[in-house]
Amino acid sequence: MNRLGTAPARRALTHILLLGFGFAYVYPFLWAVGSSLKSKLDFLDTGLSLIPPAPRWENYAQAWQEASFGTYFMNTLIISVTSVLLTLLFTAMAGFALARTTFPGKKIVIGVIMITFLLPHGYTIIPVFDLVNALGLLNTLWSVILVQVGGGLVFGTFMFMAYFSTMPRELEEAARVDGAGFNTLFFRVMLPLAKPMAATLGLFTFISSWNNFFLPLVFTLGRPELRTVGVGLYAFTNQTTTNWTLLCAGAIISLAPIVIVFIVAQRYIVEAIAGAVKA
Repeated sequence: MNRLGTAPARRALTHILLLGFGFAYVYPFLWAVGSSLKSKLDFLDTGLSLIPPAPRWENYAQAWQEASFGTYFMNTLIISVTSVLLTLLFTAMAGFALARTTFPGKKIVIGVIMITFLLPHGYTIIPVFDLVNALGLLNTLWSVILVQVGGGLVFGTFMFMAYFSTMPRELEEAARVDGAGFNTLFFRVMLPLAKPMAATLGLFTFISSWNNFFLPLVFTLGRPELRTVGVGLYAFTNQTTTNWTLLCAGAIISLAPIVIVFIVAQRYIVEAIAGAVKA
């Protein structure tokens, strides 16, 4: 009887604790939303309050104009979308080849790829910078795209390799009986079946590319007009002051595409996770 009586209380306590942790987790985002609608004076007076005394929606328009977000938004969109497409194409092909074919030295190739995955990015930035400069791509959008794609190839390759390894051999054999070659088998059979994994990896790549600050700053330093949204947020800071309300408004604007992409790709992400758990 005692145990039955305490079970609901334990569940209620668990729910309260989880709600508390959840609120603490999302509080910084809610604070940024509230602060983006405050005036400079209200920002200083209300401190950690989430609710602005008098919402100033014009902060978003002002942030968009002062930080040249129109140009930076387009730069970021071009870099992110191109990075996603190239990353998915290259990693899907490499993952399929490693998962469904055998060739001499396959284990060595996988081992070398794994070693490169363990290398810290900070150790490779100088040789990568020299390579991009030697190719004449420095201070171009392509320099940022290629470096970001190169940085995501190892993780994506292993993700696709694991996903393709779980597919039944009967599908491949049936396609080959129908006369499908290697390219037809990949593009028309296997790749469409890997949509959940492609959506999941594409979302992670898009978020990483959209939020990247270091690479766009380094490889477009000589041409400020090629800055991305993340780098453009620095327009609200200088040596003496920071316009926190506009900075928060700019941060919320930069988050909007990520939220939209996540909502669109959410169903595929759930399918990929469910497939991984089932496997």
